[in-house]
Amino acid sequence: MSDRFDVLVIGAGPGGYPTAIRAAQLGLKTASIEKEKLGGVCLNWGCVPSKALLKTAELVHKIGHAKDFGIAVSSPEVNFPSVVQRSRKVAAKFEKGVAYLFKKYGVNRITGTATITGPNTVTVESTEGTQTYTADHIVIATGAGPRSFPGIEPDGDRVVTYREAIVSEDKPERITILGSGAIGIEFAYFYNAMGVEVTVVEGLETIVPREDPEIGAALLKALKKQGIRFELGRFVDTVKADDGSVTTTLKDGTQLSADRCLVALGITPHTTGIGLESIGVQLDRGFIAIDDFGRTSVSGVYAVGDCTTRGGLAHTATAQGHVLAELIAGHHPVAVPYDAIPSCTYCQPQVASVGLTEPEARKAGIEFKIGRFPFSANAKSFGAGTPDGFVKVLIGSPFGEVVGAHIIGADATEMIAEYTLARTAELTSDELLHTVHAHPTAAEVMFEAVAAAEEVSVHI
Repeated sequence: MSDRFDVLVIGAGPGGYPTAIRAAQLGLKTASIEKEKLGGVCLNWGCVPSKALLKTAELVHKIGHAKDFGIAVSSPEVNFPSVVQRSRKVAAKFEKGVAYLFKKYGVNRITGTATITGPNTVTVESTEGTQTYTADHIVIATGAGPRSFPGIEPDGDRVVTYREAIVSEDKPERITILGSGAIGIEFAYFYNAMGVEVTVVEGLETIVPREDPEIGAALLKALKKQGIRFELGRFVDTVKADDGSVTTTLKDGTQLSADRCLVALGITPHTTGIGLESIGVQLDRGFIAIDDFGRTSVSGVYAVGDCTTRGGLAHTATAQGHVLAELIAGHHPVAVPYDAIPSCTYCQPQVASVGLTEPEARKAGIEFKIGRFPFSANAKSFGAGTPDGFVKVLIGSPFGEVVGAHIIGADATEMIAEYTLARTAELTSDELLHTVHAHPTAAEVMFEAVAAAEEVSVHI
């Protein structure tokens, strides 16, 4: 393999591998450096395998309510190791898919640990030794890992992060989950459906704190009804494992005992020890500062994904990768629409949103109208046995733009695409109301919420 490339991409997660593939498609000699598995955390230990686990949880829940549909079945027996093994097969399939795409489009795969040694040079250490590569353009896509705090250090056994939890075939009887963001809530839903006693500890008074408060309150009510216990407005002092159990001590002295503790308190970027200081790349709280197109403070050096100040979601990283590859190839791409990035939590009921929450819109001084529509008033949802949840949309006044949209309910993560398109394309309530939605479909709630905001709804 040559040691000279047009583009060197460090990291092959959902930001890195699309960047490399698109750059190669555009005729650039490209290499991808990855020390672990292709696809990164998202494909191997996060987004992809977790959705396989969550689908099993959903099926268990549905089987438990089969009698509501006139079907008599016995209580489902869960083979927990098989559940985890299935999710690993899903991850393995798509890792192989990335390898196939690298081969198809001519991306050179380099396995090892990369260190930037100059504006155009990267040294890679591997089992075969040390090799230095040069490139006109270096893209950093090293991602991020679980965040820990003093007194709350994961040990990989009793005190774990998502990486250990996603592959463990040992089902705990009781688990304490620290944090109620997407990762914490998804695992809480999964373990609860598997018959595990779940307690979620959150420092704030609401769960999924980045979502609209009204959505968070509705999700909290739904998950409590399913049997998940919550300790809100409570902060953790220490987590200690001992004699086959783990004790979480809260600041007020309360102690929670469990078989396992899952730490889901955010992420920390993988930006140390990779040579950024040697070339003067600007950081912000450890994250790489980038502009709308992925450029860093150093010419010829770029970054995408969770290691940047504008990351946090896999689909954001992928969008950044597409835009950046076009930029490097000399094209004139449109910047990533950061104000139209959807956010999703895949428990049941699902949560999805795009744009501003109601408090954010009010703080920004935006004039808007609110439209709400419940799934219980939607014929398809009610007949399918998924009547819980609602749509809340903020429609700007006087122009009718979608200021923000928030959904809680079955398939919310699929439906949010309509509102995401509306924000990206700057559609207004007029266009949405003139879009004919098939009947009966759950997606009609999207139309109905806008109609409610504009006071033209005939169904509520």
